Amino acid sequence: MDETSDDELVAAVAKGDERSCRVLMDRHLARIVALGRRMLGNQADAEEVAQEVFLRVWTHAERWQPGRAQFGTWLHRVAANLCLDRLRRRRATVDIDEMPDLESGAPGPDRQLEESELSARVEAALQLLPERQRAAVVLSHYQGLSNTETAEILEVTVEAVESLLSRARRQLRTSLATERDELLRSREMSA
Repeated sequence: MDETSDDELVAAVAKGDERSCRVLMDRHLARIVALGRRMLGNQADAEEVAQEVFLRVWTHAERWQPGRAQFGTWLHRVAANLCLDRLRRRRATVDIDEMPDLESGAPGPDRQLEESELSARVEAALQLLPERQRAAVVLSHYQGLSNTETAEILEVTVEAVESLLSRARRQLRTSLATERDELLRSREMSA
């Protein structure tokens, strides 16, 4: 069943085939959870979004129209939209005191700790991006989708995606300038 196309599996899911749904989940769950974690900033919310995505696969499979888009692209669109919805709801209710503190600038005793801290800083900077910019960065850079696929998922033009990515990169470069300098210094010291 591993060689069965996504379109064939969705058609089987539409007929109530649980096994086909499990195969689709096995193929796509990790990427959908990763998308959610990067957009929402935590694993629990990401898993809830992924659960909702695959619940929609189960309940809406009969509506799937092969050939209109790739199934994986559709999954990413659903996941990205659910994440954006959560971020909008969260934005209206988040207290600034509940925002995560950025890690200190002190380098760790070994490389793994240093990379972990840098990763946390990048993640924190990513969370500070406006929602659409964050979605574009996550889909393009972390999920490895093309600008065309990202545009399709976000329902914007390729030019709009390029603009979102450009603005996001500028903001990340500014936000992470200190971290870049510290990383370069630490590498010089360890060389």
